[in-house]
Amino acid sequence: MTALKYLQAYPVQLQDQVRQLIADGRLGDYLDQRYPGRHDVQSDKALYGYALELKQEYLRNAPAIDKVLFDNRLDLTHRALGLHTTVSRVQGGKLKAKKEIRIASLFKEAAPQFLKMIVVHELAHFKESDHNKAFYKLCEHMLPGYHQIEFDLRVYLTWRDLQ
Repeated sequence: MTALKYLQAYPVQLQDQVRQLIADGRLGDYLDQRYPGRHDVQSDKALYGYALELKQEYLRNAPAIDKVLFDNRLDLTHRALGLHTTVSRVQGGKLKAKKEIRIASLFKEAAPQFLKMIVVHELAHFKESDHNKAFYKLCEHMLPGYHQIEFDLRVYLTWRDLQ
């Protein structure tokens, strides 16, 4: 039985369906059929504009984003597809907090839905710090079908590991 490290939290029936697709050599076809295109966001500047646009549409009252970039150092071994950070610095007599989002560079080659899912996930952390019901409700609001896309992203990561 193939260990599916990205899908461990899902029901055994779903894992078995993925294992069957792997055994039949059809996992890549499944992903290509559901997510045929690749996005055009290739630079940090374009990624910043993309994230800012989503923030403006759904999270106008959230803190400003200071930096958004693709990060080569984020890797899947630490389960980090994206990171949201707040960097605090003292400037004069004031404490300034800068909000940053870092997206794993592997998403430069991914489907647009996967990039949007990761950006939405990290933006949602500006409003909800924990992965709770309100957090996932916000993600679903910003990206209808969020849960299915997250599952398919995990299937995509499984497929990449098999390559």
